Amino acid sequence: MAAVLALALVTQTVAALLPHVPLLLTATVVSMTAEGALYRWRRDVLALLAKAHADSTVRHVLRDLLLVVGLLRLGEQHREAVYAPLVAGLLAFYGLHWAIQAASVLVRRTRTLPVVTRNIDASALRLSPAPPVPLRHPGHRLTVFGLPSTAGLLTTAATGAPVYGAAGLALSLALALAGLVALLLRLLPGRRPAGEQEVLDWFEAWLAEYRPTVGLYFSGGESSAYQANMWLEPLARLEERALIVLRERSMVQRIAATDLPVVCLPKVSTLMRLEHSTLRVLLHPSNSGKTSQVLRIPTIKHAFVNHGESDKLSSCNPYAKAYDEVWVAGPAARDRYALAEVGVEDKDVVEVGRPQLGVVRPYSGPPAGNRGAAADGRRVTVLYAPTWEGWDGNPGNTSVVAAGENLVRALLADPGLRLLYKPHPLTGSVDPRAGAADRRIRDLIRSAGRARSGPHPAPPGEAAHPGAGWGRLTAAGFRAGADQVERMLAQSAPEPGRAEGVARASAAWEEAYWASLPEWEHRIVTDSRPALYSCFNVADLLISDVSSVISDFLASGKPYAVVNTGDLPEEAFRAAFPTVAAATVLTPDAAGVPALLEAVRNPEKDGLAQARADLRLRLLGPDEPSSQERFAAAVRALCTAAGTHRARMTGRSAAEVPAPRQEQSVPARIPPAPLHSVPERPGHLA
Repeated sequence: MAAVLALALVTQTVAALLPHVPLLLTATVVSMTAEGALYRWRRDVLALLAKAHADSTVRHVLRDLLLVVGLLRLGEQHREAVYAPLVAGLLAFYGLHWAIQAASVLVRRTRTLPVVTRNIDASALRLSPAPPVPLRHPGHRLTVFGLPSTAGLLTTAATGAPVYGAAGLALSLALALAGLVALLLRLLPGRRPAGEQEVLDWFEAWLAEYRPTVGLYFSGGESSAYQANMWLEPLARLEERALIVLRERSMVQRIAATDLPVVCLPKVSTLMRLEHSTLRVLLHPSNSGKTSQVLRIPTIKHAFVNHGESDKLSSCNPYAKAYDEVWVAGPAARDRYALAEVGVEDKDVVEVGRPQLGVVRPYSGPPAGNRGAAADGRRVTVLYAPTWEGWDGNPGNTSVVAAGENLVRALLADPGLRLLYKPHPLTGSVDPRAGAADRRIRDLIRSAGRARSGPHPAPPGEAAHPGAGWGRLTAAGFRAGADQVERMLAQSAPEPGRAEGVARASAAWEEAYWASLPEWEHRIVTDSRPALYSCFNVADLLISDVSSVISDFLASGKPYAVVNTGDLPEEAFRAAFPTVAAATVLTPDAAGVPALLEAVRNPEKDGLAQARADLRLRLLGPDEPSSQERFAAAVRALCTAAGTHRARMTGRSAAEVPAPRQEQSVPARIPPAPLHSVPERPGHLA
């Protein structure tokens, strides 16, 4: 389509210089059609054109310029003076276009708030819906506002009647003038949102009223939002008043449905205002460059909770010693830190389990016999969930490159097996070979799916299309083109219990999703739904790499296998990675797959059941008290430690500052509210 656009512009240039009216008209129409197609289906091509300084404004100006050149080249038949007003009108239109762009920039600045929130009543900030998209984006604006002028000039070129061009230009000028007035009205003092200082004062007042004690701090890209989302439910079940602290504006809408207040503080100066709040503890599911900024707040205790545990070196990052405490799932992670010698002292390691794993259903026996299964009547659902290649280029990180295709072929060769393939979202982001192997694996699975046949037992009604029900239950209600301020306005007063409703909708969607699939159908799972833990619940066997997926899957008690694609012999591989202790180790040639499937179908041949139970205890900790209870106890203990520390520092500061002489007394700063007790969590948000 980009080639069609380029060819149309070249043809339009030739037609304007000849001049050749039919060719000029045809090339212009084709050019505009190609432009619209690119906007609809290939935004990436438009981005490349913009980088080459051939953005939508340049292309639109070029089209109109060529039309004017074509009209002027017809001077032998028409007097040039007739077209002079049309040229003047076109110049006036572009003048208004650039004036609108300037006003749009000013409006955008007034709508860029220092604090972005969700689930907080921000009506005091005079929030308003965003301006229409054509007023904010020059490409859309020229397409909408400039269409009448372009159409009028085309008609004038075809008929020789200037009235059509004048009418089109008049309409475009009217639209542009109306858009400019609409933007200027938004710049009036009473029409724009609150200013920066007013927003900051409002935010401090909200902190003083809400009095949070524990928060989840997250900074990262949109693809890593799952790292924060996995902690939302455990955080929401705490008795303390909790909130979520973000640093990137784009992440506000990436946080999953929750009733907890969400605040995004992009600037360090705004972040530092948390120092004088009642916030005692921040939990960190990941490390990032911006983490060091919040660690400078001395009144808050920080705990690293991670987003999963594995035997990889990344699970024992030396950066962890920057936190006050490191919370891990079980004894294995404690030993891992001790062996790594990265500066994390044993007294700072707290075992809290994995409270997210409550949704993982335990092992309930071998797969039941199903229609169309293998000769022994037992169908097996295998989840192949390899990790990605990582940053260090270690060939043992992922099995996708060296073993993925062999594994998938061996699995697909079993007629009584259904394969679920869920690759890591970052697969291929570092090593192109991993991306290529992933695509070949998907082709193998699709080809095998086409070769199978059978009835599709989709339940009647909505279950056959589960996405429709999910959309109605979880829709945020944003209109197309809503900006951050408009979304903030729409999410300022959430309905009580919305998160619980979304959780029920999610469970219903997943149940309908799996029920809607034929029993024999292989599946490539790349979307956020169904979630990984949902895949755990329908799988009889996991095949993965050394990653946190293994540790989490152990909560089910089901068999699992790990692919050894490195240079280590099996015994050394097991010794180097304790999470492999209860696994079947597969080689890159996938020779062990038939025996593995046999053990899954016949539990009496599974000699690793007890080893899995022992390893589960070691990796995830005991079942009693529950992981949520241990997590809550760790939060309370660290809150108490933070309160004690803050009280001690406040007392020490008061003792060090001499009392001012009476004749030179100055107003004393109001000290922060006492923090010797944790306030009860409110039943609902303001």
